[in-house]
Amino acid sequence: MFVTDNLGRIPKEVGNLTSLKLLGLSSNQLEGELPEELGKLSNLEHFQVPFNDHLNGSIPSSIFNLSTLEGLHLQQNLFSGPLPPNMGASLPNLELLTLFFNRLTGKIPTSINNATKLTILELNRNSFTGSIPSFSNLRNLERIALWENNLTGADEFLSSLTNCPVLKRLEVSYNHEMVGVLPRSIGNFSNTLQVIRASYCDFRGGIPSEIGNLTSLLNLQISGNKLTGFVPTTIRNLTNLQVLRLGENQLEGHITSDLCQLRMLGDLNMSANLFTGSIPGCLGEIQTLRSVSFAMNEMNSTIPLSFWSLKDLVYLELQLNQFSGEIPSLIGDLKGIDILDLSSNQFSGLIPSSIGECESLTTLLLNDNKFDGSIPESLGDVKSLQSLYLYNNSLSGFIPKSLQGLELLLYFNVSNNRLEGEIPNEGCFVNFTADSFSGNAGLCGDARFEVPPCPKRSKNDRLVKYLVPPLVAVVVLVVIVVFVIRRRNQKRITTPDEGIGLKIDWRRISYLELERGTDSFGETNLLGRGSFGSVFKAILSDGLNVAVKIFNLELEGASKSFDTESEILSALRHRNLVRIIGCCVNPEFRALILEYMPNGSLEKWLHSGSHCLDLPQSLQIAIDVALALEYLHHGHTYPVVHCDVKPSNVLLDEDMVARVADFGIAKLFDEGEAMVLTKTLATVGYAAPEYGSEGKVSINGDVYSYGILLFEMFTGKRPTNDMFNGEMSVKEWVSAALQESRVSEIVAVGLLSRDDQYFESNEQCVSSIFDVAMKCVAFSPEERINMIEVVASLQKIKSKATAERASNVRR
Repeated sequence: MFVTDNLGRIPKEVGNLTSLKLLGLSSNQLEGELPEELGKLSNLEHFQVPFNDHLNGSIPSSIFNLSTLEGLHLQQNLFSGPLPPNMGASLPNLELLTLFFNRLTGKIPTSINNATKLTILELNRNSFTGSIPSFSNLRNLERIALWENNLTGADEFLSSLTNCPVLKRLEVSYNHEMVGVLPRSIGNFSNTLQVIRASYCDFRGGIPSEIGNLTSLLNLQISGNKLTGFVPTTIRNLTNLQVLRLGENQLEGHITSDLCQLRMLGDLNMSANLFTGSIPGCLGEIQTLRSVSFAMNEMNSTIPLSFWSLKDLVYLELQLNQFSGEIPSLIGDLKGIDILDLSSNQFSGLIPSSIGECESLTTLLLNDNKFDGSIPESLGDVKSLQSLYLYNNSLSGFIPKSLQGLELLLYFNVSNNRLEGEIPNEGCFVNFTADSFSGNAGLCGDARFEVPPCPKRSKNDRLVKYLVPPLVAVVVLVVIVVFVIRRRNQKRITTPDEGIGLKIDWRRISYLELERGTDSFGETNLLGRGSFGSVFKAILSDGLNVAVKIFNLELEGASKSFDTESEILSALRHRNLVRIIGCCVNPEFRALILEYMPNGSLEKWLHSGSHCLDLPQSLQIAIDVALALEYLHHGHTYPVVHCDVKPSNVLLDEDMVARVADFGIAKLFDEGEAMVLTKTLATVGYAAPEYGSEGKVSINGDVYSYGILLFEMFTGKRPTNDMFNGEMSVKEWVSAALQESRVSEIVAVGLLSRDDQYFESNEQCVSSIFDVAMKCVAFSPEERINMIEVVASLQKIKSKATAERASNVRR
């Protein structure tokens, strides 16, 4: 056995260790090519070099001649070139072959069918082409992962799998030109098969009824194909099924009640098909359902009452159908609902006040319906709400003042209704524009809303204005005096740091020093407000400029957020993370003292209109953020998931070096953990699909958010821009531009100029960045690249761009 954690190249002398049986070189910073001398290790049984940064070149053919080899693990490197045509014939003992996340090309050798002991074959995310060979001799095969290649020829490959009696996982998604049908022989696949992932493969024809024979199936994903016809009734036999995704096909007919037999189902997606009719009432009896989407079909009728009893439902999409009827007060029972999208239907009646009991709701989309009556005051109780769209209805009455207290509300639109009265102008409403209120003739208020001013107040109003404030001031003064007296008489029970676990080497700063350094926390020193408090600029007694993050302990979750951020930041050290300097802690006050970032947030530079980044700056900031996430995910003892990667959480120091900030909802994983479930709120538009639909948090979720951040940086468009609706997302918009070679049309202002002599190379640079972003936002978490690959890709893009400029200068 030879295991190392050294850096640099693998020496050729390793070939002299002829008695070696295990060579493990995983998770290092090895570079260069694998030496041909590895083929001299005639007794080698396992060769492992996964997760290295710079290993590249072709895989030496001599390795594939080691007949003793049982396990070959070369995943997540930069290996390129084809595999030897005869590799399977010379590896009779091979059981494990994992080559995923590389740059391998060419065909998958047909000789692999001779490696009859093979149990795991993972070639996903490479650039393999051509037909997939027959696997009919691989009777021990348990897992096949070929997703995200350029493979074709599904028919022979799928038919051959009937000879793999212990197959458990089949994953071939994102081979866009595979083209074929799902054969009837699928019913003869292994009775131990648990996972089929075959989305976006251009499969045609119907779903064979024989699929009902796969009774051990847990996960069936065949979205994004061209499947037609009806969902077979035999689907009812898959009683162990937990995930069923049939979206983005051309399936038709009614939603069959046979689905109600799937009592373990948690994720059901039938969106973007041609389904008609109603939702079966019996679906409301499947209490395991957490994510349901029937969006973008031709369905009608009302929603069964039983459906509103799914108390653990987190994600419900019914938009762009013809559903009608009223929303019952039972909606208040959906305590865990995160995203509710009923937009673009025919719903009518009142919005029930019980919706205020949906305490976890972040996104409520009721626009483009026929709702009437008033906007419920109770919506002001949904403190988690971030997006509220009620436009294009027949709502009347006033806009509730209670909505001003929704500190997280970022997106709000009530245009084209029959609302009247004064538009609130405090709290979250200071960030809204006239577009949010247009088409309501009875509204009045501030001139910036482009509505008439409200009528002047009466004499009684003026009496209230001048008499009430002094009375309130007297009451407040009495309360303060009583509070001070009680505080002086109260014995201190806890120490300031008790139970918080702060780092002992942090600087302790008094409340008085912070009060003086911020001019009593005056508005002129306010840098911004967040989910759990505010951030002020302060000058400490020694003249040091700092940022003071004060947690509003009256808000639910603020104390936990302080503890989380303290715990995580105390263990982290990286150039691209905001450094913590000190803290101020007492029983009624919590604050973290952070480095002051004079250039503010990336959000400001992208959207304020008064700042502008050029292409080299933008690319370097993207690399800085990627380096921070790479460290969090892979450079720490245990992975740290940020959970809220977005421009407002990226700060810029005096040298425009990006620093990732705000770890208030981050997750520090325990040893061995790869995923946790959570109800913690992330930000709409940036959160990964599995975060909202399944409550799953993993490093893959951060990768998705980072991909969205790249889109925003280089297009200048927020993911929640009005142009991105149910029919078009930012991902689809960028993807279309890439496919049609119109990248220059979607790039943010200031990044590209046709007058620039480097226009073509700059355009290619942005295209390459978008390619990286597309790999980050793959729908399935397992199909996304990791941050090690992201960093390597972006640094390569930067090096190429720099080299081309230098070459042009020399000319």
